[in-house]
Amino acid sequence: MTSLDFGNVVLGGNVFGWTADKNESFAVLDAFVAAGGRSIDTADVYSNWVPGNDGGVSEEIIGEWAASRGKRDDVVIGTKVFSLPARPGLSAANIAAAAEDSLRRLKTDYLDIYYAHRDDKNVPQEEYLTAFDALVKAGKVREVGASNFTAERLRSAATIAADAGLTPFTIAQDPWNLVERGIEDSLVPTLAELGIVELPYYSLASGFLSGKYRVGQKVDSARAGGAAAYLDNPKNVELLGVLDDIAAAHGASVPAVSLTWLRAQSVVGAPIASARTVAHVPALLEQVALSAEDVARLFATTA
Repeated sequence: MTSLDFGNVVLGGNVFGWTADKNESFAVLDAFVAAGGRSIDTADVYSNWVPGNDGGVSEEIIGEWAASRGKRDDVVIGTKVFSLPARPGLSAANIAAAAEDSLRRLKTDYLDIYYAHRDDKNVPQEEYLTAFDALVKAGKVREVGASNFTAERLRSAATIAADAGLTPFTIAQDPWNLVERGIEDSLVPTLAELGIVELPYYSLASGFLSGKYRVGQKVDSARAGGAAAYLDNPKNVELLGVLDDIAAAHGASVPAVSLTWLRAQSVVGAPIASARTVAHVPALLEQVALSAEDVARLFATTA
């Protein structure tokens, strides 16, 4: 079980250096912390998909911000290894080298969470678990996380770690939201059994669950194509209506209701959500007291 306190939401750093430049990113980070936010998620690969970006830019921006504001010890920072083309996979040597790169870019001497960005079946699990454990024992990493692992591989990792006395995975990251609920059948029960805390990403379905995507409306966003595609499913359109009703009844925003539904799930520590501008921050931290009837309506609409 994790010892970390994530607050109401983990701020996703994937937009930093992509849809938000350095100044915009600093403003978002300032607003997030000022409003009570205390955890930030990034990865070494962010945002390698942008032309001219070799990765590591999000980490660099977060590191510069934390150093310039003196906030490093006030926030939980998690980053990931595997997906950066220059540092691929989970070999012991790559994990050690990639961790040093991330520490340098983040201008820190420790990572609160270091994730395997995804599983690497080309490397024995004991090898990468041992490599993560070495970083924990060296004081460079506080806890170790697994992103996009199957239930079976999480179980085998837990067994290996217990048998060998290695640091276990205590945190998981997987896609989960009101329209993407595939992890609920097998992965969620496994997380509960193993005591692993889930920090869901895509918690707003690439912005669809923010409520700004509607039939016949065009949204100017780098993620508009993926988010708008959800409108092709009539059940998702119906869901927006239910979210509107619940949000109006509570005097809350649609994204706040969407994120509160995730927070209500027993294995969830906090959802991960990004903010491209300062205006997007308040809804991420807004709390809504959903009733049992509200939750039942949402479940019935998306089941």
